Amino acid sequence: MNIMLQFQPPGFGHKIIQTSLGAMVYYTQTAAPWCITETQNLPPVVFLHNFGGGASAYEWSKVYSAFAATHRILAPDLIGWGESFHPVRNYQINDYITIIAEFIQKTCQKPVTVVASSLTAALTIRLGIQQPQLLRSLFLSCPSGFDDFGQGSGRRLPLEVINTAFLDSLIYKLGAENEIAVRNFLHSFLFAKPARISSEIVQAYLASAQQPNAKFAALAFLRGDLYFDLSLYMRQLTIPTAIVWGEKAQFINVKLGKRLANLNPNAIRHFHVIPDTGVLPHLETPEIIIGLLQQHLTI
Repeated sequence: MNIMLQFQPPGFGHKIIQTSLGAMVYYTQTAAPWCITETQNLPPVVFLHNFGGGASAYEWSKVYSAFAATHRILAPDLIGWGESFHPVRNYQINDYITIIAEFIQKTCQKPVTVVASSLTAALTIRLGIQQPQLLRSLFLSCPSGFDDFGQGSGRRLPLEVINTAFLDSLIYKLGAENEIAVRNFLHSFLFAKPARISSEIVQAYLASAQQPNAKFAALAFLRGDLYFDLSLYMRQLTIPTAIVWGEKAQFINVKLGKRLANLNPNAIRHFHVIPDTGVLPHLETPEIIIGLLQQHLTI
């Protein structure tokens, strides 16, 4: 049974494709109230979640159901996260650029709009530079390589602690595998207003964090193995892009976002600051993001 399926909107089910790193689960329209016979002919929109303990496709679930009548929705759990395969490996940047490209190629026959957040959004920018034929447009929330302009956003813990045998497992168990820790993580790092953290959000993050071998991708992110300087790539982007940024996003603040966007005003068509939100405005105020994404999809 797919544990994460319980957190999906009505009418959404899961499907599976094989990537070079293993099976990838994704969520899409599979039942009423959506007209499934027409889904394949609708324009595709791919939603990609952030990294961090407990991350999964659930992150965008309050947004993508609003477009299920007009677009083919594809929301994967990336490799190492959610219900997808969790290989025991030292995850690298190219692993994710490769599997995102494979996912699009295996599920879509035409260029797609990609909606993505944070580090995954930054990786999608790199994919758009490498393989622009795959992408129609980008709608990105707080895109950052976490080492932008050579200024690291700061690792949460010293590398010698993260890389110590047994300590890494203990850190993950204490920091991501229990309800109190998950709520504290969401409160301390991701949300601007704790009142917006529902029990469902906590349970969805907890269920993802408790998947076997979930620690490996999370620790790769924590160590900074996936960090890079996004400013070195921004000028090469040619895909029409809109950016939204949580006004109170930690580690990657609005000033950083505007500085990145200003590197390429030709591609970055819009930059919206979302008041009173953190790094996940789409989970804190989905109604705002739905409105902005609706506008973006008309370009």
